[in-house]
Amino acid sequence: MGKLNLDKNTIKEARQFALKIAKDTQEFIDKNTTVSVERTVCRFLGVDGVNEYDVPYPNILIDHIVKYGDLGIGISNYLASTIKATNLGILEIAYAVSNKEIDITSYPLLESSEVKDILAPFISESLFKIKEHKSKRDSYYDKYGQKDGPLLYVIVATGNIYEDVTQAKAAAKAGADIVAVIRTTGQSLLDFVPYGPTTEGFGGTYATQENFKIMRNALDEVGEELGRYIMLVNYASGLCMPEIAAMGALERLDMMLNDSLYGILFRDINMQRTFVDQYFSRVINAYAGIIINTGEDNYLTTSDAVTEAHTVLASQFINEQFALFAHMKEELQGLGHAFEINPEVENGFLLEISQALMAREIFPKAPLKYMPPTKHMTGNIFKGYVQNTLFNIVTITTNQKIHLLGMLTEAVHTPFMSDRYLAIENARYINHTMKNFGDEIEFKEDGIVKLRAKKVLNDSLNLLKEIADIGIFNTIERGIFAGIKRPINGGKGLKGVKEKSGIYINPVLDQMEKELKEEK
Repeated sequence: MGKLNLDKNTIKEARQFALKIAKDTQEFIDKNTTVSVERTVCRFLGVDGVNEYDVPYPNILIDHIVKYGDLGIGISNYLASTIKATNLGILEIAYAVSNKEIDITSYPLLESSEVKDILAPFISESLFKIKEHKSKRDSYYDKYGQKDGPLLYVIVATGNIYEDVTQAKAAAKAGADIVAVIRTTGQSLLDFVPYGPTTEGFGGTYATQENFKIMRNALDEVGEELGRYIMLVNYASGLCMPEIAAMGALERLDMMLNDSLYGILFRDINMQRTFVDQYFSRVINAYAGIIINTGEDNYLTTSDAVTEAHTVLASQFINEQFALFAHMKEELQGLGHAFEINPEVENGFLLEISQALMAREIFPKAPLKYMPPTKHMTGNIFKGYVQNTLFNIVTITTNQKIHLLGMLTEAVHTPFMSDRYLAIENARYINHTMKNFGDEIEFKEDGIVKLRAKKVLNDSLNLLKEIADIGIFNTIERGIFAGIKRPINGGKGLKGVKEKSGIYINPVLDQMEKELKEEK
């Protein structure tokens, strides 16, 4: 039953409503494709690089079929038919389209079985690389073991991948277990993925496949020096959500921020586009063994953490079901929440304990991602250090797993390396000196912690009932999450959505789903 004695029937009922929400949404997803889904297929078929104008070849191919063919047929049939008719290789076709030498929509389309046969070697090569990366990750864990307790998660965000490497290595040597490379401001709104190593990001570093490779190699190097595996994180979100998931899978990233609701609410990306993109991206992450991080913590940066706590839990229930539909094990679902109650709230610490422990008990297998205080941080770095210490206490007490460390200068500037060192030192001290504190305490039956958890769970159930009745699209239009309203036909990227035709085929997705189902 756990320490909170949460009602099992209420939790079960909440999951049933979340399942209905996810199932209804999945019916829409299955009927549609997007330009980013089809570009992702290109990448798995071996299409890479940019032309002389720095336009990515996946964009060139998909823009071509949007203009001259039918996106609803999918890129796979067009490429297979072109290979059969011309005997050209995949990259040769991309070059020829870029140079306006061929029209890949002009050749006779094929039966799905023939499309799969022609493209199978290309798909197998990419999927083999992903399996090799999974095996290498597992071999590191076999060699070094896996850490017990919270994984200390820090961020680097210099804009220069080589400077990021320097800071990431320093963080690992100070004790960090996870390094996240923040993307440059606005990259989520780009409908293409930049190419090659980059040194000029703003507020972060461009997510490119080459940057992923550079950081992965650097963390492997420092990890071997330290005798432990350092995990790498980036962002599979925005208009290129599945493409970045594919790049992460091909370069052995370990975690991806991956949540459609975040992009819809906070980046105004069209909801139809994002739900379709999210599904393929999560199947890719599941196939690659990449842990996803969801974005519920962001609700509390705009809404009140006391009154809107139930929206976080409701979103966690929904994200769980979305992930399960994408064949993702619970152990890969880094559901998000945050320590964001105003420090002036009386007994706010007890409310934080209640919220965090409730998430842990409802999602026992999930490696929950717990976010530090940000909204109520000020220029008073000493108070901020205390807030982060309380956050660290809740983390270890409630057995959170992915522990994103708070910085005492959160409201002042981008953290110095010394700030990151202090954050790691603080967390390591708390996690060591309070290691079994949570095992030693219980809560009063009618006390603040239990009553709060019961109320939030019940409020979440009522919200899920409402969402199941009106659907996720209407829910978002009404601004139920974070008080932000988004129209179903508004936002960025809507033109990139297309209903699938009767001969649509995505052999990459089909093969991944087949293998994931066989694993169960």
